Amino acid sequence: MSYDSSSSSSFSDGFADPNSDPKLVDERFDFLTLNEPTELERNHRGHGNDIADGLSNPDRNDNGAEDDDRLRVEDQETFGDEGPSSPSSSGYAGGRGSSSATSPSRIDEASEIDDNEIQELRNDGSLEGISDSQASSWVTSKRHVDEDDASISWRKRKKHFFILSNSGKPIYSRYGDEHKLAGFSATLQAIISFVENGGDRVKLVKAGKHQMVFLVKGPIYLVCISCTEEPFESLKGQLELIYGQMILILTKSINRCFEKNPKFDMTPLLGGTDVVFSSLIHLFSWNPATFLHAYTCLPLAFATRQAAGAVLQDVADSGVLFAILMCKHKVISLVGAQKASLHPDDMLLLSNFVLSSESFRTAESFSPICLPRYNPMAFLYAYVHFFDVNSYLMLLTTSSDAFYHLKDCRIRIEAVLLKSNVLSEVQRSMIDGGMRVEDLPVGPLPRSGSSPHLGQQTLTSESPERPREPFIGIGGPAGLWHFIYRSIYLDQYVSSEFSPPLNSLQQQKRLYRAYQRVYASMHDKGIGPHKTQFRRDENYVLLCWVTQDFEFYAAFDPLADKALAIKTCNRVCQWVKDVENEIFLQGASPFSW
Repeated sequence: MSYDSSSSSSFSDGFADPNSDPKLVDERFDFLTLNEPTELERNHRGHGNDIADGLSNPDRNDNGAEDDDRLRVEDQETFGDEGPSSPSSSGYAGGRGSSSATSPSRIDEASEIDDNEIQELRNDGSLEGISDSQASSWVTSKRHVDEDDASISWRKRKKHFFILSNSGKPIYSRYGDEHKLAGFSATLQAIISFVENGGDRVKLVKAGKHQMVFLVKGPIYLVCISCTEEPFESLKGQLELIYGQMILILTKSINRCFEKNPKFDMTPLLGGTDVVFSSLIHLFSWNPATFLHAYTCLPLAFATRQAAGAVLQDVADSGVLFAILMCKHKVISLVGAQKASLHPDDMLLLSNFVLSSESFRTAESFSPICLPRYNPMAFLYAYVHFFDVNSYLMLLTTSSDAFYHLKDCRIRIEAVLLKSNVLSEVQRSMIDGGMRVEDLPVGPLPRSGSSPHLGQQTLTSESPERPREPFIGIGGPAGLWHFIYRSIYLDQYVSSEFSPPLNSLQQQKRLYRAYQRVYASMHDKGIGPHKTQFRRDENYVLLCWVTQDFEFYAAFDPLADKALAIKTCNRVCQWVKDVENEIFLQGASPFSW
């Protein structure tokens, strides 16, 4: 269950291997631990027409207990009830040269929204009805710090996350003060130790409507307690990402501190990073990248993206390991050095770290970071510069003294981006938004004979049937409400914009959790993997389709006709193919897993 430290760990020619000198790594980590602040804020593919087992009802309300699946399979259809200026040190509060806690960004001010605290979100991710000045002070640290395990409000929280050491010391808790939860952390540690002493390893405990998911990473224990009806695989994946976020800040070398002192307290090293973890936890409810293991690109004209990629490639050739241009959580362009690959999960964790740290926005920053899927044992160094409130550049290198070189690279990049109007096009794309189901072309779309076609086998006992009139209602043709298309080769996905009736954050969260369930079901190795699924319940019709080239997930009106839904999915896939040069980063190397 531990991270595969060998995956995606190749170094390009000309770059020093951070693992080549273990003493250097120790010196970097010791230097990190010696500079603690004096005051810390406490804050695979299926065969034929396999049909998956049903899912529980997709989160009709998060308080509901897990219902027993009631399935009936009927003709392949599954029904479920479911001189230059000096560099500024940045990152966590205990970072080099920094003694103040990190404050959140305005973009991810909703990092602690939970099921009981719903705010409206616009399509660009900002909070509806909250001004910038209000948003900037909306979350300044962890919330509900006055709670502990004796508080009724704490016990009513629907989803808890905990990080603790193998000695039972609390490291992080989503809600409440870690010190007040010392007894509860000791109980969790006792459960894990009791099972391990019996020669086994605890992974999941079910108690009524609650699930307790455990993840052991050496001396670090991570626990999720949830009654949101999310599948075990999704919750375990979320714990993996939280662990990866911690490794991004400290590297896996933290394990050596526990080898020297089993009672080592690493809480001071994470001082001020509560908002980073809270922001990541918030992403679990609205960002498909957290379970798709893919990244999404900002829609741009092919020529515009090519112009951005060309200047980044020039920089990469001059000694930069990775050059990444992003707008919020969306990629504009990225380039890696030869033989170097960047995992989508690392991109997610890195962008979350940058966007949730206000210090990166105030000045150009140079910060040590670790990419868990690239090399969990060593620091890289990230130069970060925001061009505006949304767009920013990240240049990653293995050299700790490359600040001024990266600063010069940024100046060159910025000049080209301004001259070629890339930044203005980015702003226009932010305003226009992405693909909308209402814009799905209604005319017949050409399809090559070799392209996969959903429904080309026998559909169901309902077929053959007369074509019906398209469903007239809210959303797109045939009652299409939303879709996600994931390119398997590119490790990229595109998601349609939310539109009526998926207006509120609560409705969007419910849909994403339904996607999580069906994704887990499609990839369940015990009963699959599967090629297609069609589910109907009182909330949606969910149609899923997996080929060797892509994965497709769509949500329709619950009264949508099956034959028309299948036809509409084929049209959407053809639409994506027609505009792929604008929505995907073409030519990107496939990532190593």
